Amino acid sequence: MTTQEEESLLNHSKFIVLGLIAEEPSHAYQLNEKIEERGMRDWTSIGKSSIYRVIKDLEENGYADRWIEEVDNRVIKIYQITEKGLNVLKNHVFNILKNYYAKSDEDFYVAFSMLPMLNKKEKVKAISNSIEKIKNHIKELKEKLKENRNMPLNVTGLFIHPIEVLKTNKKFLEWVLEEVRKVKGSAIPRDYKKEMEMEKTE
Repeated sequence: MTTQEEESLLNHSKFIVLGLIAEEPSHAYQLNEKIEERGMRDWTSIGKSSIYRVIKDLEENGYADRWIEEVDNRVIKIYQITEKGLNVLKNHVFNILKNYYAKSDEDFYVAFSMLPMLNKKEKVKAISNSIEKIKNHIKELKEKLKENRNMPLNVTGLFIHPIEVLKTNKKFLEWVLEEVRKVKGSAIPRDYKKEMEMEKTE
């Protein structure tokens, strides 16, 4: 099976769980706790009950394995990522970050949360590629807007809105790229810091 075919097996829920056990071996209850603590249910679509089914699928795919521990007279299954799973996960993170062009995509948020999996060169390559995709998409939409400039608002607005969304996403990725290229980047943009300081004084 090719890497691309392997990645196709990694649906949204598997992507999330595999990323979590890549951080450290965990049992199912711990995985649910992490998802709750990080507010991941706000930007992903994974339910509590689906964790067990997802883990079973990851084992069957060869992306995870387990061992048994006894804690307080209870038998607990601890899951960890396999070498095969780690390779598939890293490729998946890279490809999602490389091909993002500002559409609504839950997997982008998951991939972005796993940004530390990539080395600096991979981060720069992935993010730069997405910025170029967004630039090209903006150009295409502007050309369509020009062709439809004499149409009513309900038509032109369908081009203007996505253009503005794309500009915002481009600005965000350009900031991320700038920070990645620094020896020690900032986790929060300068204008956000100013806003937070102003809110403190109000």
